[in-house]
Amino acid sequence: MSEVPTLIIVPGWQNSGPGHWQSLMAQQWPGAVCVQQKNWESPEKTEWVDAIAQTIMNQPGKVVVAAHSLGCIATAHLPSQVTKRIHGALLVAPAEPLRHEVLANFAPVPQALLPYRSIVVGSTNDPYCPLNVVRKYARAWGSEMVCLKNAGHINVDSGFGRWPAGENLLQSIFDEMTARDLYVYGLLAALG
Repeated sequence: MSEVPTLIIVPGWQNSGPGHWQSLMAQQWPGAVCVQQKNWESPEKTEWVDAIAQTIMNQPGKVVVAAHSLGCIATAHLPSQVTKRIHGALLVAPAEPLRHEVLANFAPVPQALLPYRSIVVGSTNDPYCPLNVVRKYARAWGSEMVCLKNAGHINVDSGFGRWPAGENLLQSIFDEMTARDLYVYGLLAALG
């Protein structure tokens, strides 16, 4: 049976500070690893994507990604040799890069199907990305879509510290892998 994947936390523009659901999840989730960027204020696509890729490739096995905002867009830019290591992803409040000049180098946003299970969470009043754009991302990426009413950017400013519903969504990705592995393990044992 395979090992439990490593949780990779991918913050967005300006990082996820203390009290943000990502920071709290990183503290509570066993073995979680946070991606570190050289420049949180003036992000450069190649540097950001490379930092995420390196963090994923440094893990011993499969990973599950929990990304927020620009972190979702950077994750969508990962090359195929890296995405092969991703078991699943929770992509929360993806940003629309062209809304802020400092993020424009992340455009265009990839519109290809992601080769792993993904859940996109959007909000009806996110100032960084309208819901119709979030839905477009979810369709293009082949993601499940969860829509929160009036949840802002799903960050500390909009009241999201510890986020049990987000933890449950993330756990569902881990549980899916465990269930599949148990099935395969049982099938192999029966054939054995």
